[in-house]
Amino acid sequence: MRTEGKARRLAALEPEQATGKARELLTDIVERHGSAGEMVSTMAHSPALIEGYLSLSRAMKRVKIPRALSEKLSLAVQEWIGCGTCREAHVAAALAAGLSESDIELARQGTSTDAREAALIAVALRVLVEPSALGDEDVAELRAHGWSDRIIAEVVGIVTLNLLTGAFNLLAGIQPEEDGGAEG
Repeated sequence: MRTEGKARRLAALEPEQATGKARELLTDIVERHGSAGEMVSTMAHSPALIEGYLSLSRAMKRVKIPRALSEKLSLAVQEWIGCGTCREAHVAAALAAGLSESDIELARQGTSTDAREAALIAVALRVLVEPSALGDEDVAELRAHGWSDRIIAEVVGIVTLNLLTGAFNLLAGIQPEEDGGAEG
């Protein structure tokens, strides 16, 4: 689904092209999974970045936020960031998690029909775009909706992971062939 003629700003690396820890990590991924994927292979330019991404990605798989809700948070954040590659991946993951087309569309708009979820999504977007404006009222509102401190903390991790992948893909030029509506 990638455009051959579209200019990539950073090239994906093969394990033998990477250096140090990046080579080790990329080799391990390719041996275990057959490939590392375009984003991870491109992140291998920086041993620190690939290691940090893989560690955060693994850690965020252990959150207590239900998968469908995690995908709603990711969709809202990626819509704002404007990464078409990430948006496509999260739409597919949301469908696999059982979300309907209307759930996905609402999440992309930064909301949900469920007031509890809508409150969490709203705070996730504020974590992304105006973290300095977050305060006691935001945490109190989330607690009033029944969200635990663990869930509240994990929202920051989900937002951070999405910012990392979305910003990296945009900088590297890793975008779908047709990237309509990705202006965020």
